[in-house]
Amino acid sequence: MNVPAVDIESVELDAPMFDPVAFRLTDQQAEWCTLARKLGKTKFADRAFEVDREAKFPTENYKDLHENGLLALCVPERFGGGGAGYQSYSLVAAEIGRYCGATALTWNMHVCSTLWSGPLADDLEMSEEDRAAHEKRRAIHYKRIVEDGAIYAQPFSEGGAAAAGAVAFSTEAVPVEGGWIVRGKKIFASLSGNADYYGVLCTETEPDGTKSRRNTLYLAVDATAKGVSVVGDWDPLGMRGTVSRTLLFDDVFVPETEALMPRGLYFKAASNWPHMFMTLSPTYMGQAQAAYDFTVAYLRGEVPGMPPVKRRMYPTKQIAVAEMRIKLEQAKALWFQAVTEACANPSKDQVLRAWATQYTVMEFANDIARLAIRTCGGQSMLKSLPLERIYRDSRCGALMLPWTAELCVDRLGRGALYEPGESDE
Repeated sequence: MNVPAVDIESVELDAPMFDPVAFRLTDQQAEWCTLARKLGKTKFADRAFEVDREAKFPTENYKDLHENGLLALCVPERFGGGGAGYQSYSLVAAEIGRYCGATALTWNMHVCSTLWSGPLADDLEMSEEDRAAHEKRRAIHYKRIVEDGAIYAQPFSEGGAAAAGAVAFSTEAVPVEGGWIVRGKKIFASLSGNADYYGVLCTETEPDGTKSRRNTLYLAVDATAKGVSVVGDWDPLGMRGTVSRTLLFDDVFVPETEALMPRGLYFKAASNWPHMFMTLSPTYMGQAQAAYDFTVAYLRGEVPGMPPVKRRMYPTKQIAVAEMRIKLEQAKALWFQAVTEACANPSKDQVLRAWATQYTVMEFANDIARLAIRTCGGQSMLKSLPLERIYRDSRCGALMLPWTAELCVDRLGRGALYEPGESDE
């Protein structure tokens, strides 16, 4: 793993979101989180305004992530990465989200290519033959990331029910000698035009042309391959730096070495490792913390570059901060529990808690931002300050597949009232 290129001791850092002692973090986890706060405070926060205003990809941030080893955080150590697991990734991503939501959200999609193909895949049953082949293939991808700083995207949405797991992906992979021909479209494809490889979820068609969710493939498509194109504009409400334009795949040849998972493993993961779909939540946990942090600093007259005027003596503002702190503590406690118990084949209660966590974080982040804007007043509307951006970014979280806030509520209610296989017929 790359040696950090920054001197952590030279900067006064913000307090950790999750105190290493109180939350029983390992020394390595504490170091990773400290590094994330260092980069966030000295690099990412200063660039966040321009990234948002111009809706441009945070390229400079990715150079910093690579130079400091965070691009390879979840690459197993034997391949030169950090060897981080699900909980460690989540903690680091939350810290990055405090300073630039778009960086944290896109980094999630890159890291998932290593998290899903790495520690998550290792938890699943595979034949010895499949495991050996997977080991060889993923070594290729990990080398690109560790040595070259390659960026992997994860285009998911297609505008239908596939991203929610209800039907097969319409993007198809037709088997040919030496690989597949991929054709289809992905919308809201974050990192479009900025990733080196697109980790595309697609359906391997049967000889008769039928499609099944069980035949989902996870393929790394070279961004420079013939037939790959990026189309459409990108001018959204929030998370503007994700640059989530539309991706088109027009008869793109993908070699068999580019499979990020063996045949059938993605379906097995989606069925048995549900927390894999909760990896967007750390970004919004960080956004909630950022809104609270700014409000406290503002009311104490401690925002850099602003007059040191204190506004903390007013009871209405004290009450608002108390409400924000209560929501923040509730969300953090539930979220930490959920990311800590993430595993293969979780219990029913653990799955219900994961859905409750996703909903809570996505809704509370925006509600804390709402309270922050009301409490800080007119200054919060200025784009030179981060609150209005945090508010816009945090509002987008509840909309994101595969676990939107609505889907989490639907599944949570049904899951609590029905056991598997039960019906009212």
